[in-house]
Amino acid sequence: MPLVTAAVLAYAAGLLTGFGGAGGWTAGAALVIAWAGARVPRDRLALAGIAIAGFAAASSTASADAACARRLLAAPEWELTLANDADPGAFVRARHACGITVRLAVRDGRAPAGARVRARGHATDGSWGVLIAGASIVQRRAPGVLPRWRAAIGRGIDNRFGSNAPLVRALLIADRADFSPTMRERFAASGLSHMLSVSGLHVGLIAAAVLLFTQLAGMSRGRAHGVIVAVTALYVLVIGVPLPALRAAAMLGVTAIAQAVQRPTSAWAVLAVSGGIALIEPRSVTDLGYQLSMVGMAALVGAGSVNRRWSAVAAMDGWRGTVCKGLVVSTIATLLTAPLVAATFGRVSLVAPVSNLAASPIIAVLQPMLFLVALLLPIPALSQFVADACVPLIHALDGVAALSARLPGASLPVVTDATTIALACAVGGAMLVAIVSRNPWPAMVAAAACLALIAWRPLVPAGATHTEIHILDVGQGDAIAVRTTRGRWLLLDAGRNWKGGDAGRRQVVPYVARAGGKVVAFVLSHPHADHVGGAASIIASLRPSWYYDPGYAGASDAYRQSLLAARESGTPWRRVRPLDSLVVDEVTVTFLAPDSVWAESLKDPNDASTVARVRVGGIAFLFTGDAEREEEGWLLAHHRPLLRADVLKVAHHGSATSSTPAFLEAVRPRLALVSVGSGNIYRHPSAEVMRSLAAHGAVALRTDRLGTIVVRTDGESLEVDAAGERWHVKP
Repeated sequence: MPLVTAAVLAYAAGLLTGFGGAGGWTAGAALVIAWAGARVPRDRLALAGIAIAGFAAASSTASADAACARRLLAAPEWELTLANDADPGAFVRARHACGITVRLAVRDGRAPAGARVRARGHATDGSWGVLIAGASIVQRRAPGVLPRWRAAIGRGIDNRFGSNAPLVRALLIADRADFSPTMRERFAASGLSHMLSVSGLHVGLIAAAVLLFTQLAGMSRGRAHGVIVAVTALYVLVIGVPLPALRAAAMLGVTAIAQAVQRPTSAWAVLAVSGGIALIEPRSVTDLGYQLSMVGMAALVGAGSVNRRWSAVAAMDGWRGTVCKGLVVSTIATLLTAPLVAATFGRVSLVAPVSNLAASPIIAVLQPMLFLVALLLPIPALSQFVADACVPLIHALDGVAALSARLPGASLPVVTDATTIALACAVGGAMLVAIVSRNPWPAMVAAAACLALIAWRPLVPAGATHTEIHILDVGQGDAIAVRTTRGRWLLLDAGRNWKGGDAGRRQVVPYVARAGGKVVAFVLSHPHADHVGGAASIIASLRPSWYYDPGYAGASDAYRQSLLAARESGTPWRRVRPLDSLVVDEVTVTFLAPDSVWAESLKDPNDASTVARVRVGGIAFLFTGDAEREEEGWLLAHHRPLLRADVLKVAHHGSATSSTPAFLEAVRPRLALVSVGSGNIYRHPSAEVMRSLAAHGAVALRTDRLGTIVVRTDGESLEVDAAGERWHVKP
């Protein structure tokens, strides 16, 4: 490894130390890099000094960010640039001029992505930046040319690709706002999550396609390189300059210049130059996409070295050599990126080497074709023709991810906390040393030991100081898990079922089993398939102590199977009755509905939904199943004082048939949680309901945008954890 590369990596390690707070671990990683990249003690001392400089730069930047956050929290209004389209009820990302990330729960106003707005609301701090609840926004400046181009390409993608548009947006313009969390989880479990970030792979494939075009056009080498750099730079600008794409464009530019002046280049040196973005913007080292891009490129360079050193592999030719060398590259890339993926997504993929080998040829053809669609958008018929040709490849890529994720033991869950991240850093450093060393075995043994600790930590019982409410992302359905401080569970609903499977078996049971603990009760809201579909699997596998049910005479097969499973497992059945209570540790559940006499005349099970008020200290949660206007009216007439709650699980997936203004006025939630499937045929949640929630001062969060949402409380305060972000909800 050249000294310049070791210097960049040492500086990055110092930056991570300053930002991440894991000083000892990352300082150790910096020393490992220094040892591997330098040959004499003087060089190693210089690299240690560079790492210290990186630490100082990160500490200074972090202090400036903290000062900016304090000013934002104290300010009455804010000037922000939107990252997403904003309208009433939306939960969007924005950025302040000082670099702080801001989340807006919009109550009033509209503005497109890229616009500068003035915002007013209630600010609170988060692990990632600042949350502004009840935000009123006024557009101050329209988006610039490049954001408008990106928005136009996004609309064109939606028109050409329909239901496949979210995946195409992620692959082509780095827009994952509407990307299904379920699909994101699928790509993570299969080891293909790096393909969802526009990085060196995507930019390189587009550059290769442009190179082919210039060769067909008969351009000279110098002019061809100029065209490639210009097209790539314009593409990166239009998609919003994501850090992985910027790094790839910088690397491409350096390579093109070196070839134009006919100077030899080292792959390690090119990597170092492209990674020098951290010298300009220290925060870049904390971006997952940038980290994956850098580590992935290092893996490619290192794999090339390994393939040359292993005589058995180097001697192979033909398709066997291609497959074997590709497997080496895929395996090394997986090993190096696995710690980052584990720390971010909470899992380690064991099938990534094979899944990447299968997916790489697909993305190699698909990415240039998607770029061609974007170029041809002004010609509707032609762009639609190419888009239609892309559809089989899109389905093939998603199919590889789905099949790989479903394989037994495809991935292992891990605990994502500071210790896991520290172990992940140690794994990455050890694997890098193993790749560049002549004797890789000691480093590989160290990496394997750290990986074993990461995989083993979920099995260790951990104490808890907060009660947790988990709104599981089960698509178009409900599944809610309440975990007490003693590690015991209450489960409300079980998600949907389908031919050959159900959400209980696929998602709820593994989720609960991963954390461990006894299931005290399973509570069914009503016998519709999207709520009871996985109940039989949950009862048979987790054997709850009680099965609470409103007793509506549902005829669905899934409901009958749940009752049979309860009988076979010895789980007692109890009817839900208004004002009955269930106490589990610090959690008190009070059932408010349904009333059996009133429900007897109903024809729709939705209006016979179990409505439960969960109280922990001074904090109340209200779970409403699919209750509609009629049941909400009954609740207002009989239990209005008990409806007041800090957190509301929005009824019927946000349907316009529920959440009437009178009901929301009685509940007055600070936080509203919508369990809904991405792209569902019912078009849930209703825009009217989202606007009404915002008007009543609630921060509305949706599982189709954020995935599983976890709310924690100590009985006095509320904390939300969603999509890798954590923040407090103000009283």
